[in-house]
Amino acid sequence: MYCDASNQGLGCVLMQRGRVISYASRQLKTHEVNYTTHDLELGAVVFALKIWRHYLYGTKSIIFTDHKSLQHIFDQKELNMRQRRWVELLNDYECEIHYHPSKANVVADALSRKEYTGRRVKSLTMTIHSHLSTQIKAAQMEALQPENAASESLRGMEKNLEVKGGRAYYLMDRIWTPKHGGFRNVVMTEAHNSRYSVHPGSDKMYLDLKKLYWWPNMKAEIATFVSKCLTCAKVKVEYQKPSGLLQQPEIPEWKWERITMDFITKLPKTMSGLDTIWVIVDRLTKSSHFLPIKETDKMEKLTRTYLREVVRLHGVPISIISDRDSRFTSRIWQSLQNSLGTRLDMSTAYHPQTYGKSERTIQTLEDMLRACVIDFGKAWDIHLPLVEFSYNNSYHISIKAAPFGALYGRKCRSPLCWTEVGDTQLAKGRVPESTLTGPEIIRETTEKIVQIRERLKASTDRQKSYADQRRKPLGFQVGDHVLLKVSPWKGLIRFGKHGKLNPRYIGPFEILARIGPVDYKLNLPRELTRARARARLKPVSSRAFNEPIPSSSRVALLVCNPNYHYQLPNGDLEFGLRALWNDVDVLSIAQYIDD
Repeated sequence: MYCDASNQGLGCVLMQRGRVISYASRQLKTHEVNYTTHDLELGAVVFALKIWRHYLYGTKSIIFTDHKSLQHIFDQKELNMRQRRWVELLNDYECEIHYHPSKANVVADALSRKEYTGRRVKSLTMTIHSHLSTQIKAAQMEALQPENAASESLRGMEKNLEVKGGRAYYLMDRIWTPKHGGFRNVVMTEAHNSRYSVHPGSDKMYLDLKKLYWWPNMKAEIATFVSKCLTCAKVKVEYQKPSGLLQQPEIPEWKWERITMDFITKLPKTMSGLDTIWVIVDRLTKSSHFLPIKETDKMEKLTRTYLREVVRLHGVPISIISDRDSRFTSRIWQSLQNSLGTRLDMSTAYHPQTYGKSERTIQTLEDMLRACVIDFGKAWDIHLPLVEFSYNNSYHISIKAAPFGALYGRKCRSPLCWTEVGDTQLAKGRVPESTLTGPEIIRETTEKIVQIRERLKASTDRQKSYADQRRKPLGFQVGDHVLLKVSPWKGLIRFGKHGKLNPRYIGPFEILARIGPVDYKLNLPRELTRARARARLKPVSSRAFNEPIPSSSRVALLVCNPNYHYQLPNGDLEFGLRALWNDVDVLSIAQYIDD
């Protein structure tokens, strides 16, 4: 039996009286790649004994290997656990290990290595003949004919043209390219779309061409030609100012009727197995619940927790803003909310700005938990109840009050302010409780809610004004054509098999209808009917491209700005839209994080 090993695999051949009985080989496993040469060669022997056990067990055999030290494996004193296990296996067989030079062990060596085909060098002879100059000369003759001269619009420059190089017309050593015959487009196409130029920008293309060619209004025509290139629109990065005005969610009318929720995952696992926090925030009062759970908890347990901690204390909410977590998209969760009459407002995939309040609360919660662990030690779940108390009893700048005070109408009793909150006092500066009637309490609570809504409105308006200073408004008409941006997020499905070299945009697609201020219905091909999207839009006429626009046959809804309540067609592809105009900047998506 001849055995050999390489850094790619194991190979062995079984022979008797000079005739081959069997061949065997396999690729190295992931952990075997790290083996030493000694262990690999010994592993090849063990592999052969195991696979041909029915031939070798109880029979005397000789094992040939090109690793000389294996001859003394039975006498070796210091063995690791793997080698000891293999030596015990070798003792079950009547075998001897002999050294065989690697030059002679060619069969087993070939079996242990990957086959490589020999590289072939192909000779190529190529002769390039350019007929462009000859064609331009002929076009110049035609353009100077009286019936064609008027369309050239030389603007008096024909007097400066001089004949060089066999009747060709030049202006200051630059060949004049006439409009007649369409040779300007031929020159620009060669300078922009060929393998020798590969889509340069308009400025680079003009600086290259102006040294050799001349025609009136040359720079503007080159800029127009480049702006109509569909390939450039699909692959070029845009650096222009983002567009799309910020879309703010509706301010709730009452406490805990509109909420947001999210999960903090991958926390250190506690003694009780908790590793996740369910964060639920009221969008009006900013009061929150931090519920410790396990990441592996079933939806039945989560629904019971939701009913116990939210519905029992605050009633059934009107709407819930969340991401597209598998828990929130499950049938159990959707059936529960449908039966309760709660609308699920899910964001587009991989866009946390939509539910910014939860994200901002999560940042604060994580910082508070870090501080508690540093100052007080122990596991995070021990501190979580008091962290929730501290958060709800702390001043919130957007409502200019603590969430606890906004929710219950008075400050919370704590060791710090126990003298300020008495048994007969609802709030500082108010009359005793015994003198307040029911209607007065209702009126006071209603006035506080109105104040909170006004403060939230001022905060969101201020935020919107700051965001809109760095953006442009969008305006689109039915019939405009747009390109669809492929999301750069890791792990999402891309179009084609080019990986990182996929186009940034696909399309163009026609806008069929305007659904709302920032959402549009597009005519998409069949494979994109399940697309859920955010858009970067700009209108363009179908005549603007240098190549025809393909027709499409499906419809999907695409949103150009992150808005909390937009529910789009099924699917998990994340997109942005961008439309093209001849000389207008490309727009980009607006961002939104609630405070």
